[in-house]
Amino acid sequence: MATIKDVAALAGISYTTVSHVLNKTRPVSEQVRLKVEAAILELDYVPSAVARSLKARSTATIGLLVPNSVNPYFAELARGIEDACERNGYCVILCNSDDNPQKQRSYLRVLLEKRIDGLVVASVGEDADLLQSLAGVRTPMVIVDRELEGVDADLVRIDHEHGAYLATRHLLELGHRDIAYIGGPAETGVTQLRLSGYRRAMAEAEAEVLAGRVLHCDFTSPGGHAAAAQLLEGERPTAIFAGNDMIGFGVLRAAAERNINVPGELSVIGFDDIELSRYVYPPLTTVGQSIRELGENAAALLLSRIATPRRDAAEQRIVAPRIVLRESTGPRPDLFNDYR
Repeated sequence: MATIKDVAALAGISYTTVSHVLNKTRPVSEQVRLKVEAAILELDYVPSAVARSLKARSTATIGLLVPNSVNPYFAELARGIEDACERNGYCVILCNSDDNPQKQRSYLRVLLEKRIDGLVVASVGEDADLLQSLAGVRTPMVIVDRELEGVDADLVRIDHEHGAYLATRHLLELGHRDIAYIGGPAETGVTQLRLSGYRRAMAEAEAEVLAGRVLHCDFTSPGGHAAAAQLLEGERPTAIFAGNDMIGFGVLRAAAERNINVPGELSVIGFDDIELSRYVYPPLTTVGQSIRELGENAAALLLSRIATPRRDAAEQRIVAPRIVLRESTGPRPDLFNDYR
């Protein structure tokens, strides 16, 4: 592999002059610049990013930790972050931890060793070791989606509790009273916030949460499918609030397998408004926000922190959720025909 000294030798100039051409640190004549560019082209020389970053004290690189890149939510989030960073001259290193806390901690070490300029973290649940590691990070950092207790960093997330409240209230306003909740893993803060919003709406409406109507699973379609299979045997609820859209897709599949009409016999609402929710059948009513916009928000906050690392205390941006009406929710079954 060619070095800067090889370029200098071929161009017949000093390697410091080549460095000035590459880094634009000192004016050089047009003739010298053309010689350097010709030598670089002939040798297929690639400048050392590490060497340049040491001199500039910047790698123009952002690290992004996500728990599951297969989940469309995190794919859309990553796209928003990447788009915003690219517009501002930064590249993004994406690390997918596969919902594995040990893998997540390992990737964190790798990213910090690469001297990234900033870090965006969408965390895997509650991991004491990770929290301790993040608490000691001095690199500018933004937490997305899930608040991490004890980590002093900027935060961007949707209002999970209020979103769940809106989802449940939507079903209540359609006349439903027997409403089940299928949430993600019980130990995660996101699940607890969404469960709290569900219970608040039910309590306000004086609607009883019947025994066995709150279930937990992974934030996946197979998890939602398995949980829905339990709810749809015997006396089933008239509506299900799924803790995210992926769980909601699993619920729709379980209902279809049992020839249960959605929304005529069962209403289903999700959370997140991922792009796929528009294209399942029936299209999924959900609680959402622009996930890409959330990612762009996180990137903008991080880039601002990189530019002014000593500014005031950590900032929180809580994004307001909204109901996205589609075709998977309707009136309680005994009211459905009257409504139509």
